[in-house]
Amino acid sequence: MSNPVTVVHEERLTKVSKILVSQPKPTDEKSPYLQLAKKFSIEIDFMPFIQVQPLQYKEFRKQKVEILSHTAVIFTSRNAVDTFFKLCEEGKTELPADFKYFCISEQTANYLQKYIVVRKRKVFTGTKTSAELIDIIKKHKDETYLYPCSNIRKDDIPLFLADNGFKFTEAVIYETVASDLKEISYEKYDIIAFFSPSGVSSLLSNFPDFKQNQIRLAAFGPTTAKAVNEAGLILDIQAPLPDAPSMTGALEHYILKVNKPS
Repeated sequence: MSNPVTVVHEERLTKVSKILVSQPKPTDEKSPYLQLAKKFSIEIDFMPFIQVQPLQYKEFRKQKVEILSHTAVIFTSRNAVDTFFKLCEEGKTELPADFKYFCISEQTANYLQKYIVVRKRKVFTGTKTSAELIDIIKKHKDETYLYPCSNIRKDDIPLFLADNGFKFTEAVIYETVASDLKEISYEKYDIIAFFSPSGVSSLLSNFPDFKQNQIRLAAFGPTTAKAVNEAGLILDIQAPLPDAPSMTGALEHYILKVNKPS
């Protein structure tokens, strides 16, 4: 398998005035994207290229998953939390007091308060990554885990559970689908920033005749970068970088290079 390649063509290193970020617009006025726009006097637009659609209860039931035959659930996102508890409500499923919740981050764990009294439940929390959550799961091998996820998900957690003999069930509870981007005039942007292979697929499904021309493409993470390369497109900006762990950091490095004072 070839590694993602960032192609540097000198003729593509032109000034950046307008960026399209394929995520929802941030609500925090201190967002790094808004600070980046202000710092360089550029325009940054936001549009989620993918959206999440929860499965209807009758569709979930087709998987023949019995929630109460499990002793623990693994949550990797707020979407998973919302959809899981919605399915529990629709199925009139009341989780026992000793049911365990394994969350990928404190943010996700805190979000549980929307549905349960966290201090009265057994909640185990990673700090940010799947690897950290896996380290916690290793200490609880006797549980029977339910892993609610999207139809498009990372392999690390289910592979770990399967390879190490854990009892678990994977259940698709929501689907990741392409957003309708037809009203976007992509040609007016200097950079389009992607965060998942699904985002790349969404662009190409909305615009089958997409012409990259001078549009620079930025990708967060190796799988997203690989998707750009495999689509036959030029990858100009790859994040994270050793000295820029975020997309905004990688964009800033690039803008500093090309937006030189006249």
